Amino acid sequence: MLKRYLLNILSALDRLANAITFGSGDETISSRLGKAHAKGSRFACVFCRFLDLFQKDHCKLSINPDDGANATVPD
Repeated sequence: MLKRYLLNILSALDRLANAITFGSGDETISSRLGKAHAKGSRFACVFCRFLDLFQKDHCKLSINPDDGANATVPD
């Protein structure tokens, strides 16, 4: 129960951080980075490689194509 609680809090903070950086509040930073990486963004490539240290293909696995439409600044 505590583990699920902490994961929910971390997910909410992740989405908040994405919204603060002009992304959509319903998308995680990892999904946003995964989409940018697929488009060839060097910035996203660096961060996705870092996240790969924790989970292989994390950004790629995190992509949710239905999220991100409400971004303040579209990617």
